[in-house]
Amino acid sequence: MDETTTLAPAVQSILRAADRRESPGIRVSVDARSLTDAIAATVAAGRTPVIAEIKPTSPTTDGTRDDDPVALAQAMVAGGATAISVLTEPEHFGGSTEALTAVREAIDVPVLRKDFVRAEAHLDAVAADAVLLIARFVDDLAGLVAAARDRGMEPLVEVHSRSELESALDAGATLVGINNRDLARLEVDLGTVEAVAPAVPDGVTLVAESGIGGPEDVRRMKTAGADAMLVGSAIMAGDVRATTRELVRA
Repeated sequence: MDETTTLAPAVQSILRAADRRESPGIRVSVDARSLTDAIAATVAAGRTPVIAEIKPTSPTTDGTRDDDPVALAQAMVAGGATAISVLTEPEHFGGSTEALTAVREAIDVPVLRKDFVRAEAHLDAVAADAVLLIARFVDDLAGLVAAARDRGMEPLVEVHSRSELESALDAGATLVGINNRDLARLEVDLGTVEAVAPAVPDGVTLVAESGIGGPEDVRRMKTAGADAMLVGSAIMAGDVRATTRELVRA
């Protein structure tokens, strides 16, 4: 897949780095905690499912937060997070597979690996309960969805448009994230979820991603049809426990 002429330079750099990364050569097998079931249980309990993200830095964030990832995850769970997302991309986001492993061992909620997974071998970098697959950056999406499931991981397939949503559904995705951030320009528009969500069929769990800054945004995304929220920057910017609690109660 060659989209280098249409992607922001920062994204081009991230993809090149992902393609250079070596894989361990050992196939992982995971006894996973279900992210979909955790989302459903949170909804049944009358709370908003929040996937709180540990994101030390990013190309769209100023500065770096170098708190212990385990302490951050525990604070997020104490605030009511349904699941934890851990960035494992090292060069642009300050993440690591070691951080994910430590977090997963320390908490009892599902842990999502967020990275730029481009090939089946990339799945074997670390055991996670769920793994993000970005439809735009994968050549064989159906193959990668199946490969993730074969390892016990639940694929969260990220899309940004209705055409990408159609590709995700054709690939067998039952857990879909709609990214409000346009990776061509790195601009955020919450209207993206509002535009794409009506095409999500019943039986598919929908996660709203990016640009969710507070309770008002959470309510807007829920009105649009989102079942859960993936929130990184807004939580990492301050008191992670208090901010997570505020979003969960929205």
